[in-house]
Amino acid sequence: MEERLQKIIARAGLASRRAAEELVTGGRVRVNGRVVTELGAKADPRSDKIEVDGKRIEAEDPVYLILHKPKNVVSTLSDPEGRPTVAELLKGMGARLYPVGRLDFATSGVLLVTNDGDFAQGLLHPRKEVPKTYVVKVQGVMGEEDLDRWRQGVTLEDGRTAPAKARLLRYEDDKTWFEVTIHEGRNQQIRRMGDATGFRVMRLARVSFAGITHEGLKPGSFRHLSVQELTELREAYGVPKRVKRAAAAPARRKRAVDAAREEGRGKKAFVARGEATKRGEAPKRGEAPARSARSDRSGTTPRAAAPRGPRARGRGDR
Repeated sequence: MEERLQKIIARAGLASRRAAEELVTGGRVRVNGRVVTELGAKADPRSDKIEVDGKRIEAEDPVYLILHKPKNVVSTLSDPEGRPTVAELLKGMGARLYPVGRLDFATSGVLLVTNDGDFAQGLLHPRKEVPKTYVVKVQGVMGEEDLDRWRQGVTLEDGRTAPAKARLLRYEDDKTWFEVTIHEGRNQQIRRMGDATGFRVMRLARVSFAGITHEGLKPGSFRHLSVQELTELREAYGVPKRVKRAAAAPARRKRAVDAAREEGRGKKAFVARGEATKRGEAPKRGEAPARSARSDRSGTTPRAAAPRGPRARGRGDR
């Protein structure tokens, strides 16, 4: 089945969909040896030879992670200033991963990471209105009327923001902690909203993205999204396109291995009990007596083969 080149490149984990389009228009993509620069061009990833910068691409298995990004880490794959990047936290994953959106250098919290370009594009598209929740600490004492300005929208130099959800958390001397949920992705939007309303943002952490939280994750650590989380994202936002239930396979294999081991133990125990019976030994406590090899056709044990009870002690036994 043929698909658009940029979609194939994005799914292979080489770049996001938009970056893949630039690879195509920049003449860096070949299909069966021919340079292709049209964005509408299609190819069959199973039968066509697709190359980017001379290297043939192969589709990677999709990876979906949630990273608890620490403060003072750049949410890009490289940084010309030499600052720490999220790529350094994801070493050894065996796939070319990139973040879904960005968090500021000084902002910590939830950052989704993937090699699925469709997944990233689907969650970042403005029409999807994916909620992003932050915990904010500002300089100054905010009242409900101040939070109402955030709830109604704040005028910035690039236009008025969409209405946000906001609730007061607590006061810390002359500082205020509150929670805010927005559906936009403007650059440094929360900090700019704080400046525009007279409350400078001192600390900022994203605690949820599309309903996914970093609960249980220490700063700098990450985990795979669960099947349930991916299913809920697909139902709400249409991505990922497919959810593999491979996570259940190891459990099924473990149960099969355990059953085989139990069966093996049972066979060994049966043989051991049979050998003990031949030697005239009584079975151990809790074990059923093994059937004698001299059982008749009805399957019953001959009387002579039945285990004996304890015999009375005579004088010679004292």
